[in-house]
Parts: sequence; structure tokens; C-alpha cells
Amino acid sequence: MQIYGDLNSGNCLKVKYAADVLGLDYTFVPVDLMKGETRTAEFLALNDMGQVPVVRLDDGRTLAQSNAILRYLARGTKLLPEDPYLQGKVDELLFWEQYSHEPYVAVCRFQMVYLGKSADERDPDKVKRGEKALDFMEKRLEGRRFFVGEALSIADIALFGYTRLAHEGGFDLSKRPNISAWISACELALALPPLRHA
Repeated sequence: MQIYGDLNSGNCLKVKYAADVLGLDYTFVPVDLMKGETRTAEFLALNDMGQVPVVRLDDGRTLAQSNAILRYLARGTKLLPEDPYLQGKVDELLFWEQYSHEPYVAVCRFQMVYLGKSADERDPDKVKRGEKALDFMEKRLEGRRFFVGEALSIADIALFGYTRLAHEGGFDLSKRPNISAWISACELALALPPLRHA
């Protein structure tokens, strides 16, 4: 399997994290978003949506969209609960992440990391919605180690990608102890070194 992506992207990282924790054999193929490499004819032949991540399976078929890839990789593994209701709860969070979290937390990070804006120059609506998303996560994690069930799932991996980097988008995680504890639990489960959330 090949994973095409940019390791600065939380959406790409979550696919890599899932593949790593599952011990899958893959090659990571770097794609530089800022150089327009997702718009080349070669890349568009892999994914006509022109976005990363995309995986090319060993039989040559391709699959795009980070959470669709997560769902595909996790089928029949420890990252997806067997219980249909709990699978539904995982899906609930996968959809919420792409609609109510990533467009705000990730975009604020993009504005600061990629565009060089200061925290004060971020889009105020995106900041407000990003704070609301993080507040929701803080509340949902109360009394829990992970979002669904007792173990790491793709729901956690999907939300971890950009939440772990939220400080780079100007969000203060130090005031959210449940998120901070969850990040530490995810880092441990994914065998990642702790990231300082300055």
C-alpha cells in the first residue's frame, strides 16, 4: 500500500497513525501541497478530487478522504468496535470531525503555520467555532479515556490529528484538562513521543 500525503497535514497524519498502530506494510509518498503537487496530472490520475491523503492499495485501486480511509483500514481490527451501535458512535464522531472540527481548528492552524498570520489575524468566525468544537470535546471526554468504548478507535485518531496540533492554530489546550489527558492517552496508544502543547 502507498499513502500519498503531507506530514504537516492532520488528515494525512491520522491515516499514517492508523496504519502504524495496525502494523500495516506501506510506503509513504510525500506530496507538497504548497507547491501545487495535488494539482498535477499525475496526482489527479490517483485522486481526481485533488486532495491528500489518498491511498493506493496493492491491487492498484485508490481511496481518498481521510475518514473513509480510516474506516476502510479499521474494518475487522481493534480500531473499530464490533458492536454496531458503537460503530455508529464512531461514525458519528468521524462525520462531526470533518464538519464541525477540522474546518475551524485546522484552518486556524493553516492560517498561522502556512500563511504566517498571527493569532490576532485569524478568521474570528473560525476561531469561535474552533473554540466551540474544543469545548464540546472537553465535555464529551469527561470521565472517559477515549471517545468510544475503553480503547483507542478511529474516532480518536480522526480527532487527534488536528487537536494535538491545535496550539499551532492559536488554541489554548492547557485550560482543557480532559483533552490534554486524552492527547496523552492517544500518544501512548500510538507510541508517539509526547508533544509539548505550548
